[in-house]
Amino acid sequence: MSGFPSNLLAGERYAVCGLGRNGAAVVQALLGMGAQVQAWDDHNADLPAQPNLTVAPLTDLSGMTALILSPGIPHLLPKAHPVADLAREQGVQIFSDAEILYRAARKSGSQAAFVAVTGTNGKSTTTALIAHLFTTAGRPCAAGGNLGTASLALPLLPDNGVYVIEMSSYMLERLDHFHANAACLLNLTPDHLDRHGDMAGYAAAKAHIFDNMSTDDLAVIGIDDEWCRVIASQVASRGVQVIELDADALPSYDGPALLGRHNAQNVGAALAIAHHLGLDDTTIQKGLKSFPGLEHRLQKVAECDGVSFINDSKATNAEAVSKALAAYDKVMWIAGGVAKAGGIESLAPFFDHIAQAFLIGQDADVLGTTLKRHGMPFQQCGTLEKAVSAAFQAALDADIPVVLLSPACASFDQFRSFEDRGSHFLKICDNIVKSGHSGTNPTQKQED
Repeated sequence: MSGFPSNLLAGERYAVCGLGRNGAAVVQALLGMGAQVQAWDDHNADLPAQPNLTVAPLTDLSGMTALILSPGIPHLLPKAHPVADLAREQGVQIFSDAEILYRAARKSGSQAAFVAVTGTNGKSTTTALIAHLFTTAGRPCAAGGNLGTASLALPLLPDNGVYVIEMSSYMLERLDHFHANAACLLNLTPDHLDRHGDMAGYAAAKAHIFDNMSTDDLAVIGIDDEWCRVIASQVASRGVQVIELDADALPSYDGPALLGRHNAQNVGAALAIAHHLGLDDTTIQKGLKSFPGLEHRLQKVAECDGVSFINDSKATNAEAVSKALAAYDKVMWIAGGVAKAGGIESLAPFFDHIAQAFLIGQDADVLGTTLKRHGMPFQQCGTLEKAVSAAFQAALDADIPVVLLSPACASFDQFRSFEDRGSHFLKICDNIVKSGHSGTNPTQKQED
């Protein structure tokens, strides 16, 4: 965490639970600012010995400044981790690392702007786009949080700098003093309900992004769902400036890295925030044109014999897949993995964009049942390799210009993560391009 004074948190004591990518970064940042840290992980508590660091189970939190839980560790639902219960018993606050970053920046004297971005879908693209706009404008900028770099691994920025923090609901429910100068809520559809109890709990967690905002701040809120419309009204009633984004009313933006109508909302949010924090139209347009997009999000990874291969591995739920299907007239669709609650029934209005589906993974039969009920042709392929090969051959035969991987499912049945799944897709596509054809066509069960 470069640039922060090494004695900034001297005399403070922090407990850190969870030592994955996020937790390990938290530990190093706190130590770098002079804090004493006690850290533990129930599965892997292997940290090198360092001054002011104790690696031991968190059985007593008395005297701690705060407990920092890694985002994936529940503090309430579905069942609170024991250390969260202990913190409540001993009166110790539970924070996310974004809260500590905000406090550290302000305690260091930096007045850098804080931009916070959330939503069920689209938040990573919007975060990256906002950061790109400020970076191309020459403003000091650091982006992280739920996307990429952990919040506490970001450097200290000068007063004209901009922090762009992607925030999950898990992070947002552990904020206290965090004050965004501009914040964005893109959309809300059912997700993580085991952690929040129901949609009301999920929406309440997301709404924390607007806590502590004043009349000088900007809230950008998509209003395509009732939950967001209610939140927009509540935020406006506090005197905060609110810009409401209606995806259907926004002009489409068809830049090569921002395909689909859903990206019009992402672009609209980024533009509103960039304007609010001082960028002019010319600078913004320059940044838009040079934005490279994000991996695994409607990313064109290859083209062979007139067929484009699109990697949308990040689309792990039906809502995200609907945006991808709407971006194309007709596709050969690769889907499957570990199905989410609700499956793909909600995609029925978009089935006319699918020429044929190619199913993989643990719950391929579940997806197939839905497709069969709607009279959609599909193949049970099992593996991604077989699905890509079959989809490419079918695309050539039917003159369909797009093979789309947009799984509507989690990846952990066959892959380490959605990134791993997308990277595997890229390698398969590269092999097709190098060979110049689809290779041998595996024998697969075809159903109508």
